[in-house]
Amino acid sequence: MNDVGRDFTKDGTEMKSLPPAADTPFSSRIESTAVRDSGAHGQGDTTSMGDRAYAKGALGREVRSRLSAYLPLLAFLGMVVIFAIGLTLDPRKIPSPLIGKPVPVFDLPPVKGRNLGLSSANLKGEVALVNVFASWCTACREEHPLFMELKENRVVPVHGINYKDKPEDAEKWLNELGDPYTRTGADINGRVGIDWGVYGVPETFVIDRDGRIAYKHIGALTRDVLQKKIIPLISELRL
Repeated sequence: MNDVGRDFTKDGTEMKSLPPAADTPFSSRIESTAVRDSGAHGQGDTTSMGDRAYAKGALGREVRSRLSAYLPLLAFLGMVVIFAIGLTLDPRKIPSPLIGKPVPVFDLPPVKGRNLGLSSANLKGEVALVNVFASWCTACREEHPLFMELKENRVVPVHGINYKDKPEDAEKWLNELGDPYTRTGADINGRVGIDWGVYGVPETFVIDRDGRIAYKHIGALTRDVLQKKIIPLISELRL
């Protein structure tokens, strides 16, 4: 027997040969294994990323839900804060948005017992005062003597807007206390007062010769305000 190409152990026993290797090259088997491992790993990452995205979306929905539940309360609290701040503001210290602007266009009939009404056309050509008053206004009675002095001393023309008053009451009031006004318009429904930005009577406006509002005083006019602010402003506007 030909022993060429056959292998034996030391005791003479023939060694069995290993089965032939598969036709697939070794490098290809490695690459295939790596691809399978990589695919499995990639599938795990995809699943993990999907879980994270879902959890993130669920968290976002929960946050939005909670916020929407609190929105009415937050809006209410904001309104309360704004209202509280408004209560602390003194309207006499709030500058009028009409300062420097032409007087609102209006045309009022005369107060009962008077011949001359008041319109925006009457407030051009000279510096003047416009006083918003009413017979039911206690503060108007307090400031009235000052306007009578202005008329007697011919300091400046004073025009009146009678605000939300009964015609008979306005007539009686002026007859009893005196009429300091050159022209007096009856704003019975208060619409002209709204256009002038009236908060409440009395209010007094300084009007320049171009018919623009130069100054606004809210509340009863005092001698101190008249002498320190209004009269100096009138002199300045006449230059």
